[in-house]
Amino acid sequence: MIRKLLRKVFKRPATAARHEPALIPVERHGIRCEQLSPAARKVCAVLQEKGFKAFVVGGAVRDLLIGQPPKDYDVATSATPEEVRAAFRRSRIIGRRFKIVHVMSGPETIEVSTFRASQDAETADTDEHGRVLRDNVFGNQQEDATRRDFTVNALYYDPGTETIVDYHHGVADIQQKTLRMIGDPRTRYREDPVRMLRAVRLAAKLGLTIDPAARTPIREMATLLENVPAARLFDEMLKLLFSGHSLKCLQQLRAEGLHHGLLPLLDVILEQPMGERFVTLALENTDERVREDKSVSPGFLFSTLLWHEVLKTWDRKKATGDHSQPALFEAMDEVLDAQAGKLAITRRIAGDIKDIWALQPRFDKRSGKTPFRVIEQPRYRAGWDFLRLRAQAGEIPMEIVDWWDDFAHAGHDEREVLLRQAPAETTPAAKKRRRRKRKPAADGGAGPVTADLS
Repeated sequence: MIRKLLRKVFKRPATAARHEPALIPVERHGIRCEQLSPAARKVCAVLQEKGFKAFVVGGAVRDLLIGQPPKDYDVATSATPEEVRAAFRRSRIIGRRFKIVHVMSGPETIEVSTFRASQDAETADTDEHGRVLRDNVFGNQQEDATRRDFTVNALYYDPGTETIVDYHHGVADIQQKTLRMIGDPRTRYREDPVRMLRAVRLAAKLGLTIDPAARTPIREMATLLENVPAARLFDEMLKLLFSGHSLKCLQQLRAEGLHHGLLPLLDVILEQPMGERFVTLALENTDERVREDKSVSPGFLFSTLLWHEVLKTWDRKKATGDHSQPALFEAMDEVLDAQAGKLAITRRIAGDIKDIWALQPRFDKRSGKTPFRVIEQPRYRAGWDFLRLRAQAGEIPMEIVDWWDDFAHAGHDEREVLLRQAPAETTPAAKKRRRRKRKPAADGGAGPVTADLS
């Protein structure tokens, strides 16, 4: 116990066995310095000029090797966070578990982290399941490479020499299209269960096959995800859903037995023929927008994933005599509360989801002042996109979608024509409203008096 405390105080973790890296020249890997973002090159150059080691690391190097443009750049360095902060005027230190520095350069933000030390069972601060809780120990580059999850993420690119430093044969694994874990997979999954989700996401995104040694333990260790904070699980799910390969990722999640506890209602949705078609269309639409670099909305996507469970809950509440509108809002809360235990959906995103759902029954009302009020709603466009998705899935007639599109883009006179042409609302609530509005006849009968013309 004393030995463990002394190691933490002096931050001198047990070192891993020496492992000399492969230095891969540009003639073999083909990544030129000019392919990197100017900000990433600048951060590395400034730190190297000050005598520190600095490399572009991880996903950016991996993506460049497989021919995909990186979405962001991370830099790993021998400089401490305080030394990095002092080197760049536009920078800030963030993080508690492990301090990192965000360096701003023009519109870009480069995440700079200090080399981390490898830890053994004696030095790591873990919970009863083996998950690492605190990890603020610095080390050298070799230890930092050993700490990374997969070999394809443990690649260091030096913009100055255009050389890749490869400690774990990551370049070879990319060439062989294999996703391989660094170290013992069971131990690494216990340290951080989110690595199981990351394995699925990277394999789907990069077209890699998960190495059998890394894949075999996933199904039996999936319950460890229950120990992951809901906010962190939500962040990882967003990365998965907006990877550009969400449909393939979710299929892989189910194949590996990881869907339970992430979206507890996802299995229920996909078992319904109508729900499966609806969710598939939503995911395909999201993937297409991501690949075309268009904006995507977490609120819209989660509203599609959970819609059919809302419908089922809403119908159940109406069957017990609840009024339609209050029943809908109760169904919304019930469905979102069922997710809250495992996915910390933010209040803002939950608000967007509810706005989209609440608009759907209002699209049934195509008379009076309601259509004018509906198209003025801030979330009208998202609600209409959702309505169109329902029609594409066969849930409602496409004629309703077209009518609203025409109404939203029509002038005043054209809108009046559309209102006259719109069919009367046929829901039970609408029929009841019409009965209440009908005035009794003057003689107390049920209808007008007809003159006897005989």
